[in-house]
Amino acid sequence: MSDRYGSDVLAGDWKKPKNGRAVETPAELGAVVEEVETDFVGEIVRIDRDLHTLTLEDRKGKRRTFPLGPGFWLEGKPVILTPPVTRTAPAKPTRTASGSVAVDNVKARVARESRIFVEGRHDAELVEKIWGDDLRIEGVVVEYLGGVDDLADHLVSFKPGPQRRVGVLVDHLVKGSKEARIAESIRRSAVGQHVLIVGHPFIDVWQAVKPGRLGLEAWPNVPRSIEWKKGICQHMGWPHRDQADIARAWKHILGRVNSFGDLEPALLGRVEELIDFVTEPV
Repeated sequence: MSDRYGSDVLAGDWKKPKNGRAVETPAELGAVVEEVETDFVGEIVRIDRDLHTLTLEDRKGKRRTFPLGPGFWLEGKPVILTPPVTRTAPAKPTRTASGSVAVDNVKARVARESRIFVEGRHDAELVEKIWGDDLRIEGVVVEYLGGVDDLADHLVSFKPGPQRRVGVLVDHLVKGSKEARIAESIRRSAVGQHVLIVGHPFIDVWQAVKPGRLGLEAWPNVPRSIEWKKGICQHMGWPHRDQADIARAWKHILGRVNSFGDLEPALLGRVEELIDFVTEPV
């Protein structure tokens, strides 16, 4: 855990078991444990599986968040805390995550020649989660685009045409940006009429998730001197030391998204626009 944009308060080797041999014990809400490194004693009030963290609350109501694992005491014994295992049978959906009517026992359509390119791995995962069912029924393949700088080369290889349309979703497509200049250049090119480039105004696709889904009134402002995703993790009190921590943070955020209602309209409209473009009859 870190204070906002400050130093890590768990900078020591918290993973190393202390005071004897650790015993693996599941973390259950309501259990009272002691965090050894900080001598913080509290009741477990929250467990985040995706972030691999738990939150303790002491008798004065103060809360602290720590990584799950070793470094805790329970009833006078050192323990390794692991998240509880719960299994629930999922209800059969009547609608897809995008809001369209769910269709049972329908095979995916043979893939169209047209494609949708999505800039950024997190963007592609979000599109798959919300629109994946619809895209399979429509036979639309989504391809991951590492960066908008690579778009021109991708289009040269793909060779767009009347039957091979390309829809492209890019990050932070705002007036005067590099992304806007690249999009305009492609629009004026020989294949421009067969390519539609749209984008959302967010710094990162994380912001396309409504902040309320994470208990926020608004996404925090991160100083430009700090990498944006790491700054968000610091603000939230999430681990952020390496790319694995960032990946877990995104998994946690993605886990809060269940349908189109969890996303901002600025993203919803752009993706629907791309789907319409690549599936429109010629």
